[in-house]
Amino acid sequence: MGRRSTRMSFMPEVWVFPGGRVDREDRALDVQSKLRPSVERRLGAKHAHPGALAVAALRETFEETGVAVGSVARGSVVPDLARLDYVGRAITPAHNPVRYHARFFALEWKGRLPRLRSNGELEELAWWPVEEALALPTIDVTDLMLEEALERVRSRASARRPSLFVSYRGFHPQVRRER
Repeated sequence: MGRRSTRMSFMPEVWVFPGGRVDREDRALDVQSKLRPSVERRLGAKHAHPGALAVAALRETFEETGVAVGSVARGSVVPDLARLDYVGRAITPAHNPVRYHARFFALEWKGRLPRLRSNGELEELAWWPVEEALALPTIDVTDLMLEEALERVRSRASARRPSLFVSYRGFHPQVRRER
């Protein structure tokens, strides 16, 4: 996770996951492996290009933190999508000045954690145990997704567990499960 800069107008100093929008190139980027069928099915139920969502997540992670999930060729990541689990999605409240429809992914990292390097978009990049990350200044969606990821690890049932969907009624998050 990284802390958003104090200079940002939207959510300054909040700890977030790396991420960003899907670029047109994400639909055609070479991948090391495709999404697992269960993950593709859950993503595809709500998005026409499920692979592009996953590619964008791993591309943005590489750009913002230097962490490559997959191999690196010519300075870009060749994503290993099969490692990803789809945790959930969230849509910002209608009254928010900045709107997003974010998808959240997780994966199990085996071995030594890679060194983090910032491109300047996120400050104070760090690896956090989930329990400690929940104590950081975050937003409710981040906490919900962290708790869900932790429960998936504990239950070892992530492939069968429906993903989270967080939307808002006014200022109040509405959480439900999607298959």
